[in-house]
Amino acid sequence: MSVYGLLSKILMVAALVSGAAFADAPKRVVSINLCTDQLALLLAEPRQLISVSRLSHDPISSAMVDQAIAIPSNRGTAEDIYLLKPDLVLAGTFSSPATLSMLDRLGVPVEQFAPAYSVADIAARMDQMGIALGRQVETQDQIDAFETQLESLRSQMQINPRAALYYANGYTLGEKTLAGEILAHAGFQNVAKEAGLTSGGTLPLEQLIMLQPDLVVTGTRYPATSRSEEILDHPALDAIRRANRKNLTDRDWICGTPFVLNAIQDMRDAHQEFGPSK
Repeated sequence: MSVYGLLSKILMVAALVSGAAFADAPKRVVSINLCTDQLALLLAEPRQLISVSRLSHDPISSAMVDQAIAIPSNRGTAEDIYLLKPDLVLAGTFSSPATLSMLDRLGVPVEQFAPAYSVADIAARMDQMGIALGRQVETQDQIDAFETQLESLRSQMQINPRAALYYANGYTLGEKTLAGEILAHAGFQNVAKEAGLTSGGTLPLEQLIMLQPDLVVTGTRYPATSRSEEILDHPALDAIRRANRKNLTDRDWICGTPFVLNAIQDMRDAHQEFGPSK
């Protein structure tokens, strides 16, 4: 057989396999988790995703609010979901156990996704979603594009300024978290490590002041006031943070999706104020 004939046969087999996979793919997919919402919005076939969680319609939390707003939202209850007659429900590992148990008893298929705890987890979550939706080929293309862009942001820095992630109630995130890895990819040292915190935990304001980070990174606030956020307005915090303290758009940091590239780029832009890249 000629090379051309062999290539034609391979392409024909690939097309048949792809067609079979699409025929078996779920047609009525419901997502009840903000992160699965966004992965599905990125990877699903048009009209394959019929409902997303309410949070996906929130412009502060959702990186894909413009796309999500065109799809009906759900409350995440078993009753609400069952009435939609889904052939697949996308949920997080921390989704309501009562809801997931009821869906199981009703015979509704559920695919659960663990949170992305690192940048490396993102491709794995995308791959899982692609398999669940029967969109492996299209998903691999997006994974390749994500990893290419990520690699382009990995250039070494000449200096490594120290940054603190600081949120309501004095909560911080360490290096073994997705946010911590975003800092690292942008060339920052995370002061949480100096405080003995590798994942999440409370960093007292007094200790933060003693650590004297070069930059304090906080999240975008919701319109309503909260006493838990009063610590972020403390005069002592103003004394150590830079005039250009970063108020980040949380939606790019929350979920393990390719949108973390935006967060890394934002932090790299902040890094330029401390010195040039190599």
